[in-house]
Amino acid sequence: MHASPPGFITTPGEYTRVAPPFGPLRFLYIGTKDTGRDLKFYEEVLGAKKLWRFQEFGADVAAVQLGEGPPILLADHRHAPSVLPIYEVKDLAATAKELKKRGWKPKGSKVEIPNGPCYVFEDPTGNEFAVFEDVRPNVFADE
Repeated sequence: MHASPPGFITTPGEYTRVAPPFGPLRFLYIGTKDTGRDLKFYEEVLGAKKLWRFQEFGADVAAVQLGEGPPILLADHRHAPSVLPIYEVKDLAATAKELKKRGWKPKGSKVEIPNGPCYVFEDPTGNEFAVFEDVRPNVFADE
């Protein structure tokens, strides 16, 4: 008997692709002690493009595009240093319900990010991840 390649299941004589459990990686939330200082570094030293900056509700968050892939969100309300990958799911309630059946537990209650409701969770080592439902897809379109 032989093993299937990663991401595939084996049926007699063929491989079938298994869908990943989440949608696209949409954001990388990076903890910062000084959003303005770090934003300047990303723009002037690394050449990143600033997408927007949000200074409301006691938070200072800036989005930059550093390359292909998701934007980096510099967030002073996250502990620094830290990186929080945030994946999109089509239906947050249904995803949470299914994951809970398998022993998943969110870290605290549901929170809101600009695009919509979100759950943060940890893997067994303590690495943080998040899943969210994009109910406000164009929230920063006018920025």
